[in-house]
Amino acid sequence: MGHLKARNLVTAHERLRDQVAHALRAALISGELRPGEVYSAPTLAEDFGISATPVREAMLDLAREGLVEPVRNKGFRITEVNERDLDQYTEIRTLIEVPTVGRITKTASKADLEALRPIAEEIVRAAHDHDLIGYLEADRRFHLSLLALSGNDRLVETVGDLRKRSRLYGLTALDQRGELIPSAQEHLELLELMLSGDAEAAEQCMTRHLGHVRSLWAQGKTDGADGEPTPQKH
Repeated sequence: MGHLKARNLVTAHERLRDQVAHALRAALISGELRPGEVYSAPTLAEDFGISATPVREAMLDLAREGLVEPVRNKGFRITEVNERDLDQYTEIRTLIEVPTVGRITKTASKADLEALRPIAEEIVRAAHDHDLIGYLEADRRFHLSLLALSGNDRLVETVGDLRKRSRLYGLTALDQRGELIPSAQEHLELLELMLSGDAEAAEQCMTRHLGHVRSLWAQGKTDGADGEPTPQKH
C-alpha cells in the first residue's frame, strides 16, 4: 500500500504541475504575461497560492516548448519574437507546407483526409466559443496531422518547432473582435479543396492561410503591448 500511496502523490503532483502550465499558457495567450519580461517562480506561486516547486517545474515545461527561457538567479523570461523572426518563420513554413499540401492532395486517401474534419470543426468551434487554448491546440493537431500524411517525420518535427517559436500572444483582443473565426474557417476550406483533388487551389489556400496567420501574429503582438498592466515581477 505504501507504494500505491506514493504513486498517488506523484500523480497529484504531476497534475498540479500540468494545471499550472495550462494556466501559464493561458496567461501568455491573453497577454497577462508579457514577452521580454522576467517572472520568478516564487512570485507566480504566490499569485496561485501554492508552493514554488510546481510553478518552477511548469515553467521548465514551457521552456522546452520555447515559450520561456531561464534567467539565472532571476526566473524565466517570456520569449520575445520580433517582426523579422515572424517573417522568417512564415517564409520557412511556406516553403515547407505549401508544396507538401499540394503533394498530399495528390497522394493521400480521402479517408485519411476526411479523418481530419473533426479537428477542423473543433478549431472553428473553439474560435466561436472563445476557447483560445483549445483553438491553438486543435490548430496544432490539424496542421501536424495533415503534414504527417506526407510520411516525413522530420518535416513534421521541423514545422512543430517553428510553430512553438512563433506562438500567438495577446489573442484576447483578436478573439473579442471575432478575427480568429475567418482563420479557423480556412481549415475547412483547405480540407474541401484537398478532398476535391485540386492541388493547385489547396496550395493557394495554404499560402493565404499562412499569410493570414502572420497578420494575426502581428496584431497579437500589438494588442499584447496595449493590454492589461504587467503583473508584478521579481
